[in-house]
Amino acid sequence: MEISGLLFYLVGFLTMGGIYAVLSLALNMQWGFGGLFNAGIAGFYAIGAYSAAIITAAPSDKHLGGFDLPIVVGLMVAGILSGIVGYAIARICVRLKADYLAMASIGIAEIIRLIITNEDWLTNGSLGISRIPRPLEGLATGRTAEVIFLAFVWIIVAVTYFVARRLRASPWGRVMRAIRDNEAAATAIGKDVQRFRTQTFVIGSVFMAMAGALSAHYFKFFSPDATEPLLVTFLVWVMLIAGGSGNNLGAVFGALIIWAIWSLTEILTGQLPPDWATRSSYIRMLLIGLFLQFVLQRYRAGLLPEKAPRLDIELTRTRDLN
Repeated sequence: MEISGLLFYLVGFLTMGGIYAVLSLALNMQWGFGGLFNAGIAGFYAIGAYSAAIITAAPSDKHLGGFDLPIVVGLMVAGILSGIVGYAIARICVRLKADYLAMASIGIAEIIRLIITNEDWLTNGSLGISRIPRPLEGLATGRTAEVIFLAFVWIIVAVTYFVARRLRASPWGRVMRAIRDNEAAATAIGKDVQRFRTQTFVIGSVFMAMAGALSAHYFKFFSPDATEPLLVTFLVWVMLIAGGSGNNLGAVFGALIIWAIWSLTEILTGQLPPDWATRSSYIRMLLIGLFLQFVLQRYRAGLLPEKAPRLDIELTRTRDLN
């Protein structure tokens, strides 16, 4: 019985770890590749979650939609809608420097959260959306369904990782790193900095929405409480910095490590006296902060730091001769 319970906990841990891995990879595309300080992750996460919920949930008179469409359609709509919103935001804010972009993205994320909370006709307000289906839900129940969803999540992680890896190794990725490291030099050699930054912001936003959609399907219920910046934006930034900014494998590894610490501290703080239980979230954040300080003191570039991509010198010479 204990082994069965441990396996069930491990499935839940890996499921949420996979969702956070998608978020961390998406942020790595924006910050690790392009140096874009997006502090509004929760906003795109919420867009993806509510888009997927509205598209795939059963019909309801409490909120917009309830179209009961396939989950794949919901994921596509979530990504497209988030990409459109991301493009609109990028056109306005991507020219800002890192600190100003962070403040602007926080403000936009809070606007999205307020819309979600107050527009009852759209999202059912603070009561949230329920009866959100899972993939292949009719074919399995109980723990078998949990394992199927775990596999589905990690397929999305694999796709996200593959896209991120291909982008990083491509000429586009080399331009993004050049812009990140020296914007003036990239501009001087004729690169359209704003266009490249807009592209990476949109791509990252799409995958953040995908992670939000996965969360909605996992919990089968979604409300504004799940979009708290503490649970989304802050944790994802810690995951990426601790794992290794600019390194896709580091983004996934950091997500699993930080989520493991967050989950274990929840178990530990649950044993605290009642007077301390109300402060448990602050204790957990303190422990996460201490771990991040330890990592940065020992490994300034993260546990798996960014490595320069290998270049095929002979191929480069051949292209130059041609």
